Amino acid sequence: MRKFLFSILILLLINVETLQAQKTYLHCGKLVDVNALQVKERMTIVVEANKIVEVKAGFTMGTAADKVIDLSKFTVMPGLMDMHVHIEGETKKGGAVDRFITNPEDVAFESLKYAEITLMSGFTTVRDLGGSGVNIALRNAINKGWVRGPRIFTAGKGIGTTGGHADPTNGYRRDLMGDPGPKEGVVNGEEDGRKAVRQRYKDGADLIKITATGGVLSLAKNGQNPQFTEEEIKAIVETAKDYGFIVAAHAHGAEGMKRAIRAGVTSIEHGTLMDDEAIELFKKHGTWYVPTITAGKSVADSAKIPGYYQPIIVPKAMSIGAQIQNTFAKAYKAGLKVAFGTDAAVFAHGKNYMEFQYMVEAGMPALETIKCATLNAADLIGMKSSLGSIEVGKIADIVAVEGDPSIDIKVMKNVVFVMKEGVVYKSK
Repeated sequence: MRKFLFSILILLLINVETLQAQKTYLHCGKLVDVNALQVKERMTIVVEANKIVEVKAGFTMGTAADKVIDLSKFTVMPGLMDMHVHIEGETKKGGAVDRFITNPEDVAFESLKYAEITLMSGFTTVRDLGGSGVNIALRNAINKGWVRGPRIFTAGKGIGTTGGHADPTNGYRRDLMGDPGPKEGVVNGEEDGRKAVRQRYKDGADLIKITATGGVLSLAKNGQNPQFTEEEIKAIVETAKDYGFIVAAHAHGAEGMKRAIRAGVTSIEHGTLMDDEAIELFKKHGTWYVPTITAGKSVADSAKIPGYYQPIIVPKAMSIGAQIQNTFAKAYKAGLKVAFGTDAAVFAHGKNYMEFQYMVEAGMPALETIKCATLNAADLIGMKSSLGSIEVGKIADIVAVEGDPSIDIKVMKNVVFVMKEGVVYKSK
């Protein structure tokens, strides 16, 4: 009996070792090399567990135990990364009333849909730049494998000033407004700013998001005025560094943008009304620019629909939204560091691919737009050593599209294969 049990144990160990040794061979008709900005033909990517272990020319095979995935009719590239989304919700006509009738549980369940849509659209990593705090729980659930979605780096709740773009009580009836503070993401003064950063650390956020200027969709009159002093932003940035955070700054107006850059933020989101002085500050400080062209165009279009937005929002959406693509063209020509971001939720999740088209229309070559959504994005979040390109030793985040984006960028809409950390979530 002991010999029998021993034999069974040996067989089980052999089977476990065989499973652990199994590799996946991806036969790629075309492969985007984001380092060289080239499309290579007939390449094989070898994946073991969650890592890329080989990248070879030609279609090669492993052992009989290994798996082969035929992507010979498609163009393969690193998993896409969107550096500006709001994964908890999505725009809709008359949506302003939702915050009065939806509970956090409702937001949480709805967010599952948007997370899966985002992943199936080829975006294996996103930065969520502000929500209710449900975004932190969603990140954790995805990391534990409970639900399907992209890898999320989240700011938790954004940080703004009283009446500012991130004040969650803007537009409330006076008796409902109250006096929200750092815990809710509303700060006034340097000490409030430091406390808000520490609260985000306590909540479990990955980074800090501030609203350095007014915004388009907040229920407030001005969409571009500076809303922090430079000293307040410096206090936030200094405290963020102590806690290992980078700081992303929403900014439409030039003055608030310049204050944020001088104070040391890592990225400017939107940047719609940047002037020549702001562009020079971007270059001097090495600040990243996350354009969100799709958001600008989408809000301008939605503002034309009667009743879609509250009346106070409409003129902001029409004026600011219409300018954002031209700003991107100017910034790209000036040589700013660009990371791909869309502000998904301002438009429907899953349509993030439109940003590629708008970037190409504005003058950026197609393969550079893909680099912005892979290697550049990985660099922005400090993950360049493990994400952002198809290289040995990196995490196996791999997607494929039907067609060649270097010829027609519109094919970025046609994602047919998604692998995240070596696990296939979508395959044709």
